[in-house]
Amino acid sequence: MSGPQPAAVYTHGHQEAVLRSHRSRTAADSAAYLLPELRPGQALLDIGCGPGTITADLAELVGPDGRVVAVDTSAEVLEQAAGHVAARGLSNVVFERADVRRLPYRDGEFDVVHAHQVLQHVADPVAALREMRRVVAPGGVVAARDVDYASMTWFPEVPALDRWLELYRRTARANGGEPDAGRRLLSWARAAGFAEVTAGATTWTYATPEQRAWWGGMWADRVTGTALGRTVVERGYADPGEPELIAAGWREWSTAGDGWFSMLHGEILARG
Repeated sequence: MSGPQPAAVYTHGHQEAVLRSHRSRTAADSAAYLLPELRPGQALLDIGCGPGTITADLAELVGPDGRVVAVDTSAEVLEQAAGHVAARGLSNVVFERADVRRLPYRDGEFDVVHAHQVLQHVADPVAALREMRRVVAPGGVVAARDVDYASMTWFPEVPALDRWLELYRRTARANGGEPDAGRRLLSWARAAGFAEVTAGATTWTYATPEQRAWWGGMWADRVTGTALGRTVVERGYADPGEPELIAAGWREWSTAGDGWFSMLHGEILARG
């Protein structure tokens, strides 16, 4: 790649309420579509690794002879990820700061390139996929999974959650991202030049009392205590008191005895 690349702002930020969500993720619930492709001894690049929980699972699956390079743009998050991987007793992972728009790796260096919830935050996801394609070896696979915010649905109806979704999608697009990325992954991969793309979808659902308390409480904190809540007010998208009202809506939903929330994620395995 050459020349300046368009940037996008990470809408969520890296505050504790956000990382609390990221730390809950595992390969089983976030990368199950990729797991049949993994073999001991593979070289794997994990882009946007966050706090490293998925990374550690993938590192175990490629075994001690496999090599994992985990990258993120945040040095603080990489430090947390390294601590998590060390606590798991894994020694086959290295952590580096890198940008998916300009990866500092050789052509064809990796057997697997993985990105979870990354492309929705990139201003030019097709260019990012081209760069991921560049560093994957012939016969290797690029795997990407992204949520589709417009697919989010819930019960009971809580008007504050409709307002939350409206504000999030507006903010994400203003930041240069695409919140409804899941439905676009197949199209983006084809535009990036992949010869073979297998597309699918899976969901996350929160419907037990414990799941509702965790999900609703986490989003109540994210609306009021992270970059998102500040941004919607600073840009004039929302009145100063709205984040608190939306947080109250999340708490209302989380205590509903029949509360249910689900979202769709698009997934691709791309080759060639």
